[in-house]
Amino acid sequence: MTKKSKSERKRLLANLEQVNEELGHLRNLMLGEVDVELDEGDTEIVEREKTAALIAVLERRQQDIEHALRVIEMGQYGICERCGGQISPARLEVKPDATLCMNCQREVESINRRSRAPRAAPSRW
Repeated sequence: MTKKSKSERKRLLANLEQVNEELGHLRNLMLGEVDVELDEGDTEIVEREKTAALIAVLERRQQDIEHALRVIEMGQYGICERCGGQISPARLEVKPDATLCMNCQREVESINRRSRAPRAAPSRW
């Protein structure tokens, strides 16, 4: 493992610890009972929905960090999983768990946007 990989591993482990702490706190919040009132816009329900959404985001982040740590162990850190090219150091500085170079990331996001776009109903004529 290179010196750079060791420092990135250390940084990723610190990020993972922070994410795990946040997840623990949010999951504890979700354990509390909710006094459900059927009023529209019940603030307790809205807050729980926000918390659940944040938990989902953090769980995905946790998975990304764990994956990046496995990539470091395999000696493949900084190599794009899609094209095999180098991931720029600037990108890794901002997003240490990146597994795609910027070009591949843009392409994947573009494909994902197109697949989620609503499709027009077929014309009858």
